[in-house]
Amino acid sequence: MLEVNNIEVVYHGVILVLKGLSLRVPGGGEIVALLGTNGAGKTTTLKAISGLLRSENGKVTHGWITFNGEKIHDKDPEEVASRGILQVMEGRRIFEHLTVKENLLAGAHGCKNRAEIALRLETVLHYFPRLAECLNRTSGYLSGGEQQMLVIGRALMGNPKLLLLDEPSLGLSPILVREIFEIVQTIAREQKASILLVEQNAALALDIATYGYVMEDGRVVLDGPSESLKENPDIREFYMGLSSLGKKSYRDVKHYKRRKRWLG
Repeated sequence: MLEVNNIEVVYHGVILVLKGLSLRVPGGGEIVALLGTNGAGKTTTLKAISGLLRSENGKVTHGWITFNGEKIHDKDPEEVASRGILQVMEGRRIFEHLTVKENLLAGAHGCKNRAEIALRLETVLHYFPRLAECLNRTSGYLSGGEQQMLVIGRALMGNPKLLLLDEPSLGLSPILVREIFEIVQTIAREQKASILLVEQNAALALDIATYGYVMEDGRVVLDGPSESLKENPDIREFYMGLSSLGKKSYRDVKHYKRRKRWLG
């Protein structure tokens, strides 16, 4: 289980980004959604968990983060990854000059057992059969959807207990997004790998998550079971663009209205 308890994150010693953030992700294959607009602090939250803050001169200055009872907020990314926490970063960051297979094998660099690596590769190709069709293709020539499958597959090669997914739907067609999210659901269920999903597509994220948190200005302003959040008037208005009558109302969704209601 992941627990984030009242953390504050500061960049460059002066810029306060997270302001008393708390959340939890149960183990055993649960999917938890983390929603919010650009600049709310979602990606910073993932980096605080994975240890990647250090590379950007960021630091957890208050509170703590534990995984299965052990504090991890002061650990290097390599040590966090060795505990089974792997982050799939926004933007489909692949090794473009390597083949699909070489990219996938890079995800298993911490495993020395060849039989285990082969088994993990077989598992990844089972979930993403498209990758099996282009194993020897240079990754830079893949489509956006195939590249997203590749980065998730590469993370799976590390045998994760917790996957941190950052905006996996970004720049993809609705059909591809639905396909990838269905695969993510299956992975969580069958591999018992819990997932913290950062996503701006609130409707889709809440469809596959069991619980959700909503961030605004570096803090959690709303949380609850996904079914409850989907019926929340604020979520429907601010994140799904629906009025109380169920009609699209994007014209009336104003940033200041959300801030005033949640932070004022």
